[in-house]
Amino acid sequence: MQKSGRARAVAEDKQTWALISVASIPLVMTLGNSMLIPVLPTMEKEMGVSALQVSMVITVYSVVAIILIPIAGFLSDQYGRKKVIIPSLLIAAVGGAISGWAAWQLPNPYALIIAGRFLQGVGAAGAAPIVMPLVGDMFKNEQDVSNGLGIVETSNTFGKVLSPILGAALAAVVWYLPFFAFPVFCLISVLLMVLLVHTPKKSDKPPKFKEFLKSIKKVFHQEGRWLYAIFGVGCICMFVIFGILFYLSTLLEEEHGIKDIKKGVILAIPLAALCLSSYVTGKLIGKDKNLMKWATLTGLLLLMVCNICVAFSKDIYVLLSAMFASGIGIGVALPCMDALVTEGIAKEQRGTVTSIYSSMRFVGIALAPPVIALLMKASHPLLFAVLAGVSLVAAVLTVLFIRPHEKNYAE
Repeated sequence: MQKSGRARAVAEDKQTWALISVASIPLVMTLGNSMLIPVLPTMEKEMGVSALQVSMVITVYSVVAIILIPIAGFLSDQYGRKKVIIPSLLIAAVGGAISGWAAWQLPNPYALIIAGRFLQGVGAAGAAPIVMPLVGDMFKNEQDVSNGLGIVETSNTFGKVLSPILGAALAAVVWYLPFFAFPVFCLISVLLMVLLVHTPKKSDKPPKFKEFLKSIKKVFHQEGRWLYAIFGVGCICMFVIFGILFYLSTLLEEEHGIKDIKKGVILAIPLAALCLSSYVTGKLIGKDKNLMKWATLTGLLLLMVCNICVAFSKDIYVLLSAMFASGIGIGVALPCMDALVTEGIAKEQRGTVTSIYSSMRFVGIALAPPVIALLMKASHPLLFAVLAGVSLVAAVLTVLFIRPHEKNYAE
C-alpha cells in the first residue's frame, strides 16, 4: 500500500510539473506580443516611423498567427503535439533574436524587425494554440482537464498582467531589450517541454488528408451550432478586454499624464482580476458542462452591466472599478469555453478544432485597437454602448446555442 501510495504521489508530481511546463507556453507567447505595447511610442521615435507603421509590429504577429493556427492544429492532430510545439518555439525565438539584432545593429531596422515579428507570429501559431488539445491529451479525467485548462488560462492571463510592467522595465534599460528577452523565455519553455512533458504515443497512423477533412466536416455538421457559438464568444471576450485596455492606456496617458511602469501597473488591475477568476473557475467547474454554460452566461452579463455603467461616467474610479469587474466576468467565461471546446471534441480532431477557436480569439485581439480608436473619436457613451452590445450578443449566443445536455454534444 505504501509503495502504491508513493508511486501515485510521484506520478502526481510529474503531472504537476508537466502541466507547469505546458502552461509556460501561453505565458511566453503572451509576453512576446503584449510586452511591446508600452514600448511602441519609444519605437516610433527611435526608428523615425509613423504611428501606423509601428502598429504593424503588433498587427503582423497577430495576422500571421490567425492564418497559420488552423494549419498548426491540423499538423498536431496528424503528427503529435510536441512535434509541432517545440519547433514552433524555436522559430519564435529566432524571430525575436532577428528583431533584437536589427534594432541593435542597423541604422534603419524597421523592415527586418517586421520580418522577425513575422517569424514570431509563425512560431506563436504553432505553440500557444496547441496547448489546449495537449492538456486534453494529458489527462483522462474531465475534472483534471478542466483544472488544467484553468491553469493554462491563468498563465495566459498572468502573461498579460506581467507584460506591460515587464516591457516598460526592460525598455527603460534599452528600448530593444524586450526583443532579446523573448528568445530566452522561449528556450526555457523548450527545455521544460523536452525534459518534463511526456504525451501519450499515438497508437494509430494518422488518417490521410481527405479522410481527415471528412471527419472535420462531420464534426462541424454534428456539433457546428455550439462550436460556432463558442468561437463567437471567445472572439468577443478578447475584443472587449483588449478594447478596454487600449482605451484605458490612452486615457491614462492623455488625460491623466500617467506613463511607463505606473501605467503598466494600472493596466494590470483588470488583468489581475481576470487571472484570479480564471484560476478559481477552472477549479470549480469540474466536468459539469451545464455549470460551464451558466457560469459563462453570468460572466458575460457582468461584463455587459459594467460597460453600461461606464457609458454614463468618465470618472477614473468608476472606470477602474468597472474594468476590475469586467476582468472577473471574462475570467469566468474563458476557462468554461476552453473546457467545452476541448472536452467536447474527440482527440483525433481536437487540435484542429481548438486551433480554429484560438484563431478566432486572435481575431478579437486584432480587431480591438482599430475599432476602439474609431469609436473613441466618436464619443465615450457610444464606445461603451458598443462594448455592452457585443457582450449581450455573446450572452445570447451562449443561451441559444450552447446546449451541452443535447445528445449530439460530443462526450
